[in-house]
Amino acid sequence: MKILSILTKGLVATVSLAVLAVTATGWWTYRTATTNLATDDVIVPDTPAPTTSGAPTPLRQPPQDTTILLVGLDSRTDAQGNPLSAEQRAELQAGNSTGEQNTDTMIVIHVPADPTKKAWGVSLPRDSYVNIAGGFGMHKLNSAYARGKNARASQLRGQGADQATVDRESTTAGRRNLIATINNLTGLHIDHYAEINLLGFSEITNAVGGVPVCLNNPVRDSYSGANFPAGQQTLQGVDALKFVRQRHQLPNGDLDRVRRQQAFLAGLANRMFSAGTLTDPSKITGLVEALTKAVVLDKNWDLLSFAQQLGELSAGNITFQTIPTGRINLSTPSDGSAVEVSPNQVRQFVQDLLEPPVQQQQPQQSNPDSTKTEKQQRVQKIASVEPINAGAIPCVD
Repeated sequence: MKILSILTKGLVATVSLAVLAVTATGWWTYRTATTNLATDDVIVPDTPAPTTSGAPTPLRQPPQDTTILLVGLDSRTDAQGNPLSAEQRAELQAGNSTGEQNTDTMIVIHVPADPTKKAWGVSLPRDSYVNIAGGFGMHKLNSAYARGKNARASQLRGQGADQATVDRESTTAGRRNLIATINNLTGLHIDHYAEINLLGFSEITNAVGGVPVCLNNPVRDSYSGANFPAGQQTLQGVDALKFVRQRHQLPNGDLDRVRRQQAFLAGLANRMFSAGTLTDPSKITGLVEALTKAVVLDKNWDLLSFAQQLGELSAGNITFQTIPTGRINLSTPSDGSAVEVSPNQVRQFVQDLLEPPVQQQQPQQSNPDSTKTEKQQRVQKIASVEPINAGAIPCVD
């Protein structure tokens, strides 16, 4: 079972770490947290790409904008790479490791410097059939990390490296290969990287006192263990894992699970920004402890500066959605069934998020109450394409 789907929520948790630097808890807590966080050198410096005119084209948005890749890795380890105990795996219903390290959750978060613009998160379905960086060809996106890691590990073993070196350097190579693949797919430049594990996610949800979610219908799924009533509820720990893990009995499988993840992130953002979480010393302490077990960041992330960038951000100014996709059962030569994506469509979609096209004003409706009801119904029918806004608790399937 791919519990890493939960990574998504780690994003706002990671963001909250930066935010706590400017809360009443103070500088000491911030320094303690950043000192204990696991980091890795995964962000490769820019290499300007020539244009047809010969002039270099900058690969990134203005430097004050921040683009983050949030990754959930299918690994039964903590942030330092230590295996979870049998008791921990049993508590989390994680099972034994398969030995593979595919990335089950990938979300790109963009936080603009301009506070009048929306921050947004875009999910990249794990089964998206894309060109994997490093010369590996067309495969599912969630294999980019493992392919880069395995290739580097094989190379290091051939050079006679010890196991500790193999583990450390191959893991860095895997993360870099995933980042390069997503840079190529989206046309973005990833500025920062955050990776979360299963144990830490559970503890993060406990630290914040649970996350509010809402279901359109009751669910009961033996694969994930999800067993929840319809309506709004607050989940944490193992129940939160079940919520974001479920994909069976959902009409669009993993795509609907991505929707669940986005709804969970919206609920977590709502909790962080609206419920006093970041001004509650006990919650801050628990959150810091959970983050140090849960998260791996790129080593050059200046969280204090990032906190200043978040100063005017509110939950209502954060949206989540998914890259455009085609067939969800695309037949592939060696990867089984995959999700069809067009890189050109993805890049245009991302560009429209960065620079929203001018919307033509719609004529005013004579019956606004009726229009609101019709819109709510339409949102329910096309939930897979409507953005989720973190200013509310959205209901999902």
